[in-house]
Amino acid sequence: MAVKAIQPGQIWRHDNSGKTYLVTKVYKEALAQYAMLRPADSSTSSESVRVHVKKTTEGATLVGYTFAQDGQEF
Repeated sequence: MAVKAIQPGQIWRHDNSGKTYLVTKVYKEALAQYAMLRPADSSTSSESVRVHVKKTTEGATLVGYTFAQDGQEF
């Protein structure tokens, strides 16, 4: 599912594992955009994951992840 923009604070679900992740940072590097994710269920500092942001005509999405905040538009 695509959203208008990837923003810190959004929750995304990994397609293979089903784990939920929190977007902590979005940044551009050269000609691509990336998001830093950390597990949403972890209260301790866990290892972050860097994910490529894919932009389409419908909006933006994270490769391998599904937006998990139903009913909210960003």
